[in-house]
Amino acid sequence: MRPSPILDTVVIAGVGLIGGSIGLGIRERFLAKRVIGLDKNPETLEAALGMGVVDEIKLSADSYLKQADLVILAAPVKANITLAKTIEPFLGKHTVITDVGGVKAEICKELAHLRFIGGHPMAGSEKSGVLNANAALLENAVWAITPNPDSDPAKISLIREFISHLGARPIRIEPEQHDRLVATISHVPYLTALALTQLIAEDKDRDLMMLLAAGGYRDLTRVASGDPIMSRDMVMGNKIAVKEAIVNLQARLEHIQNILEDPETLLENAKLAKQTRDSFPIVKRSLLPAKYEVVIAVPDKPGQLAIITSALGKAEVNIKDIEVLGIREQGGAVRIAFNDAPQQERGVQTLANEGYEVVTRK
Repeated sequence: MRPSPILDTVVIAGVGLIGGSIGLGIRERFLAKRVIGLDKNPETLEAALGMGVVDEIKLSADSYLKQADLVILAAPVKANITLAKTIEPFLGKHTVITDVGGVKAEICKELAHLRFIGGHPMAGSEKSGVLNANAALLENAVWAITPNPDSDPAKISLIREFISHLGARPIRIEPEQHDRLVATISHVPYLTALALTQLIAEDKDRDLMMLLAAGGYRDLTRVASGDPIMSRDMVMGNKIAVKEAIVNLQARLEHIQNILEDPETLLENAKLAKQTRDSFPIVKRSLLPAKYEVVIAVPDKPGQLAIITSALGKAEVNIKDIEVLGIREQGGAVRIAFNDAPQQERGVQTLANEGYEVVTRK
């Protein structure tokens, strides 16, 4: 009952948090026959293999890349261009390349001669590494795609379809526009978090201030807990747009400083800020999924949910939550959560007896 994949072979070059989350998403949703992990760190690759992120692992580029339908560059931003040039001699004539980096203009220009479609999932965590990978990280996330003006429409469509089947929301943006926008919404907030944490680190009452720091302060500075090297490279790669955004932020802070003696004007600014913040789209993600979940491959036939729930009911297995992850022409996947480990184990056996392929969600 496994649905037909939309791709044959996918290579994830750089198996960290995002690359690992993509690998889990591909395998959970049965989107490819084979997922290969390419990374220079053997321990990372062994962890990825053990977690079910990939089917095969490789330490270096070689002829296996000719078989890839899609290569995803998921190394740190600064390394992706060099990585692309390393694998270029081994790529097949049909291989499409994308990336997940937070800076787009430079890489889109440098890799324009390849079948490259830039990409950036607006998802992440203060945690890093493949051990923290989670397919739910990408669910309902906005995913920017940044093709060049002369990019092949068929390749753009392939990337858009792939992203959609992962459960994310692809949107098309010009590379330069992307970099200007993320400077304000991502890169400057990171630098602001650095500045705020430095206020504590350098204060004479540092320990007391840390004790008093409440949830709001922790939320504002959460991104400072990210990987320092990756964060530095991201910001440095977009420093022109970042500098402009910092100037704009400084102007806003000066304005707020100037109205501190004017309660009514400060109130109007606060109301506008609340209205703007409350208008942000709500992105529902399963970042804290139930512990006892499975993903089931289902054919695109009538009555599949009824068959699944009926079989579990007869086996006295209680369903805590159920979600259709996506149904394409050849079939799709359904996620089911159970109350505890015994229920999950009995549920897996019941569904397997009915002929379904079941994957335990990590």
